[in-house]
Amino acid sequence: MLLELFVVFFLSGVSIWLVRHYAPIIGLLDIPNERSTHKNVIPRSAGIGFSLAVFIVFTLFHSDLMMEYVWTSFAIVMVFMIGVLDDHHDTSPRTKFVVIILATIFLSFDGIKIDDLGDFFGVHLSLGWFAVPFTIFAVTGFTNALNLIDGLDGLSATMSIVILSVFMFVGIEYHDMFLITLSSLLIVALLAFLLFNWHPASIFMGDSGSLTLGFIISVLAIKSLAYIPTVSILFIAAVPILDTLVVMIRRKRNGRSFFSADRCHIHHILRHFFAENTPRTVITLGVMQLIYSLTGLQLDKQTDEGMLLVLFLLNVVLLYLFLDAMIKRQKREC
Repeated sequence: MLLELFVVFFLSGVSIWLVRHYAPIIGLLDIPNERSTHKNVIPRSAGIGFSLAVFIVFTLFHSDLMMEYVWTSFAIVMVFMIGVLDDHHDTSPRTKFVVIILATIFLSFDGIKIDDLGDFFGVHLSLGWFAVPFTIFAVTGFTNALNLIDGLDGLSATMSIVILSVFMFVGIEYHDMFLITLSSLLIVALLAFLLFNWHPASIFMGDSGSLTLGFIISVLAIKSLAYIPTVSILFIAAVPILDTLVVMIRRKRNGRSFFSADRCHIHHILRHFFAENTPRTVITLGVMQLIYSLTGLQLDKQTDEGMLLVLFLLNVVLLYLFLDAMIKRQKREC
């Protein structure tokens, strides 16, 4: 295992360096706009580098797992490809959603779907025919959530490393090689990426990275449902989910589209609070995610999901009120 982790770290670092070097030639550049936190043109699509490193090592060292989850592997590659295309010439949101939906359907061919939600206030919820539609809703929602939080140097990678570490721990505890392998390979590949992406970043992951990461984390979350409560996933991946929910609630209350862009995400607000200190903001959100993830890991599968859901929704309300107060104090237009 140590050999493959070393190989994926090395391949990820070299691949990202190559992408950064040739990005201006092949048109993989991030042009700053009024919502950007950076002022200079920065290469993007580091996701190509660390994703390819993971794909290569997974194929070479774990061909048995790849064949066992052949549809899942194909689905991940689909999402990766649409991310690469988007990095190159801004694919429409509709196209990205269609591809993610198709990829999620392919997951069900390997049995990766949410078909049982557990007990809510004494009522057992089995989805039956609604399993695939609900899985599509969950996967597209989280994939988009991780994409939305990719707004500061090192933030998405830090969030993902924390979340993936929990799924790796679940895999180790329950001897699930798929969870162990994919989580550990991605963690090490992202550590190599952070060498380039920590503030001040010399390259961004782009949609080739954030979409692929969000989709793979969704896959691992669904696989983990065999061992942990359904609602615990909301805590394990809390920060991206909470941020997306709070932003959408605020936009709805203000009469704006769910998909309108602004600078009112949690990382924008905290960064201003920390006097535009990006590393401090990222570390704070990373610690916040770690606390939530460890909380989710402690939840027992026999616990009534209804009570856990109420606890999570209480966190949504409290975060909304806290950020709303911060927005008013900072006089933001949201």
